[in-house]
Amino acid sequence: MPFYDLKCSKCGHEFNVMAKMSERTEKLIKCPECGSNELDAVFKSVNIIQSRKSEGGECPNIHKCGGCCSH
Repeated sequence: MPFYDLKCSKCGHEFNVMAKMSERTEKLIKCPECGSNELDAVFKSVNIIQSRKSEGGECPNIHKCGGCCSH
């Protein structure tokens, strides 16, 4: 189940909840402060997972790219 960062449209309370996607689309999640199901998504952060290529070794420019290029 995914986590959602949500903000209540009525009282403005922001919270994080783990719920099924169907619970989100069917508006079954309720604000813990006022009980409203009128919620908006809040985008706070993005997690990126990147695999590193094992061939070719480490990037020769790691001091510049931080290891995030495709070398």
